[in-house]
Amino acid sequence: MPNIALTIGTAVIAFITTNIDDILLIMLFFAQVNNLFRKRHIVAGQYLGFGAIMLVTLLGFAGALILPESVVGLLGIIPIVMGVVMLFRKKADEDAEEEAEEVAHAQPKDGLLASLFSTHTLGVAGITLANGADNVSVYIPLFASQTPQEVGLTIAVFAVGVGVLCYAGYRLVRYPQVARLLERYGERLVPYVFILLGVYIVLESVMG
Repeated sequence: MPNIALTIGTAVIAFITTNIDDILLIMLFFAQVNNLFRKRHIVAGQYLGFGAIMLVTLLGFAGALILPESVVGLLGIIPIVMGVVMLFRKKADEDAEEEAEEVAHAQPKDGLLASLFSTHTLGVAGITLANGADNVSVYIPLFASQTPQEVGLTIAVFAVGVGVLCYAGYRLVRYPQVARLLERYGERLVPYVFILLGVYIVLESVMG
């Protein structure tokens, strides 16, 4: 039981840390909703893009299972290094936001009911996947330090997290003051959480 709580807690922290920047993209998408670009395209695109991130992560995780346990523990250095790099990085690139704006403004004329794999959905999914490089580099060592059952539970938490993220983006787009606060302080907090997450992964491997 304590393991379940710890796994869920770790998954929640990992998800929030790696997706806090995505909230701004999601808000931008929701701000562009109209008759052609629907809310369902954003939600479906987020799940599709995040599903692709999970697939890449699981392939990395499968490879990590072949490694000796001591080497797996060292993978925790990746989020630590990322956190340190982020601490010394001046300003984050805004290319992803610009790309999201282009996709959101591109309004090809679909049929009446846009399918799950419409151009709008695939556009959102593409940006979610492109923006998920940091997710993969954190999730692979995290999964490598977990049992298959813990990995399954972590993925379930992530799936719920995507839904919560979409809902939060939808609500926050109506409150620009909150968005500004998140953009201002959220970015400062992320490097420290990455470092703590990496330390946890290393310690978890060392202590068995």
